[in-house]
Amino acid sequence: MSLVLRPADARGHANHGWLDSHHTFSFADYFDPAHMGFRALRVINDDIVRPGTGFGMHGHRDMEIVSYVVAGELTHEDTTGSTGVLRRGDVQYMNAGTGIRHSEVNASVSEDVRLLQIWIEPPRPGLPPSYHQEAVSDADKHNVLALIAGPEGSGAALTTHRDVRVYAALLEGGTALSHPLTAGRGVWIQVVDGQLSVNGVALASGDGAAIENEETIRITAPERAEFLLFDLD
Repeated sequence: MSLVLRPADARGHANHGWLDSHHTFSFADYFDPAHMGFRALRVINDDIVRPGTGFGMHGHRDMEIVSYVVAGELTHEDTTGSTGVLRRGDVQYMNAGTGIRHSEVNASVSEDVRLLQIWIEPPRPGLPPSYHQEAVSDADKHNVLALIAGPEGSGAALTTHRDVRVYAALLEGGTALSHPLTAGRGVWIQVVDGQLSVNGVALASGDGAAIENEETIRITAPERAEFLLFDLD
């Protein structure tokens, strides 16, 4: 079996007061040459944004960015003219491409926002910038792998340029799922909350795991659990 565990307590951590962030891979001032990403997956940041604060207008280029809101509400604005409010279950996709500037603000006076910010390397530079968001309810993810992002023709809620499929699941305790792994591809699992067993290996909240050279990934939840699964070229 080829499964490499990335424990939650081994991640990078930055607390800026307004933002408390855990970095699965190297990001900003956190640099670990052993954890620069996994295949096309470059960033997974588990962020807590405090009330009345947020990410001011800032820019990106040549990155596909997926944001998965766990709790709270974020107000979005960007230079494509898109605006919106992201709530629990909402998934945001931005293709930075030739350049995009955006902001996300927690307008609440009392409630934190928690989200996972994910960066995926595009198949080529210079793509046109774009923005989309979709709602994926808890019911949509209940005891199934819900395809929230993937390439054109995949049937995903959001369309990516990269040949990557991002699934979200919310499992009740005692539930089991399996996912076939095509030869030459790899899977990353990120636990949002709860506990999982992945091919017999225990994962807890905040843990990640890279899986390659397996035909099938078997996932069981001893208790209620939420997680993301990335199937990567």
